[in-house]
Amino acid sequence: MILRNVLVVDDDAGMRQMLSLLLKSRGYAPAAVDSAASALKELEAKPYDAVLCDVRMPETDGMTLLGEIQRRVPEITVVMMSAYGSEEIAIEAMKRGAYDYVSKPFRADEIALVLRKAEERERLRRENLRLRAQVGADRGLSMLVGQSPAMQDLHRSIRKSAAVASTVLLVGESGTGKELVARALHDLSPRSAMPLVAVNCAAIPDELIESELFGHVKGAFTNATSTKNGLFAEADGGTIFLDEVAELPYGVQASLLRALQENEIRRVGDTQSREIDVRVIAATSKDLEAACAAGAFREDLFYRLNVLPLRLPPLRERLDDVPLLVAHFVEKLNLALRRVPRVRGVSDEALAVLGGHRWPGNVRELENLIERAMVLSEGEWLDRAAFGGLPAPGPAGGPVGLSIKQGVRALEIDLIRRALDVTEGNRTHAAALLEISHRALLYKLKEYGLTGYGR
Repeated sequence: MILRNVLVVDDDAGMRQMLSLLLKSRGYAPAAVDSAASALKELEAKPYDAVLCDVRMPETDGMTLLGEIQRRVPEITVVMMSAYGSEEIAIEAMKRGAYDYVSKPFRADEIALVLRKAEERERLRRENLRLRAQVGADRGLSMLVGQSPAMQDLHRSIRKSAAVASTVLLVGESGTGKELVARALHDLSPRSAMPLVAVNCAAIPDELIESELFGHVKGAFTNATSTKNGLFAEADGGTIFLDEVAELPYGVQASLLRALQENEIRRVGDTQSREIDVRVIAATSKDLEAACAAGAFREDLFYRLNVLPLRLPPLRERLDDVPLLVAHFVEKLNLALRRVPRVRGVSDEALAVLGGHRWPGNVRELENLIERAMVLSEGEWLDRAAFGGLPAPGPAGGPVGLSIKQGVRALEIDLIRRALDVTEGNRTHAAALLEISHRALLYKLKEYGLTGYGR
């Protein structure tokens, strides 16, 4: 990495000329200005790699300019210069973000050496970012366990989508790993060194969601005692993951649409907008097209989000991956639970039971079931008894003769129990998984004598 474009900022015309000639002789492309105000205009007009800045200048001094450069373009290498050199000034310059400090008068080789060191630092920084991105990408995809055709297709789509900045819409049932896919998309992208901010839109109260996403100014509403930047500002330069985007209030959807269209946000109560550079990954377990038809979701926002749609397959469509997932979770949970003795695996009979289950809670349900079995069992192998809540392979709910009525009853009881297991007893969430109303679930719990389940 060569720092080609170098801006010299010094009120001394002779110093500007000398440094410009020196830099040109060493292969750089210099420009020179005589004040902080001119420097800021030049930095807005053209990209620079480094700035050589005098400390003492009329009107605005170099230290003030250094702070403004750090605020506007923090990636630029800044070297401070002064004829009034002191250890205190050097320390203060470094505290404020300067790469180095040189005292005037200096030798030509001294400036050249400082710039060469800065180039090497920048090369190492970029190499570190590249390696981190590679490690992060490998980690992200490795967490999406599976070799089934559906998962191979998903991996290919993730790699292609990660390379661009277009908005991605992840569609899949609860428990299919939407946040893992979002993280893989981020880790594989050129933004991997910047923040990934995850937001569960369903978990934030409607009256607070706009402020959480876009920020607010002091006094914008009751209890707004100070100005706050939102999550979009926190994700600037990186990625924001909006999980359960269908739960956004209709009014906030308009603000999100503006952010996507204009690449800018406005804090609640503010009169000025702010430009941002954020890639949006949204996710939903609902049918957004149906929500648009029902008037619950903006159609124009749906089209903005649906640029790169990725469908996450439910576990029942890739049951061949269950053995791989089981092995992955056993290894992961051995470490997390500090299991002694370690679980070596799952018996063939138990694996057959797991492979024959329909998994309404998808991969999350499987992980929870493995964790429960590892906590409650004591041996090195998880056998069929460790998964006592699951029916034997074959018809759901086990043999119930040829009675449709008995079969439906057994199936409903089994599905309700599984849904409550997956949601850790939360009846509201279980009803959503079962795709029935909360009232209908309460009725069925009473009908089947399951009133002691859940909360």
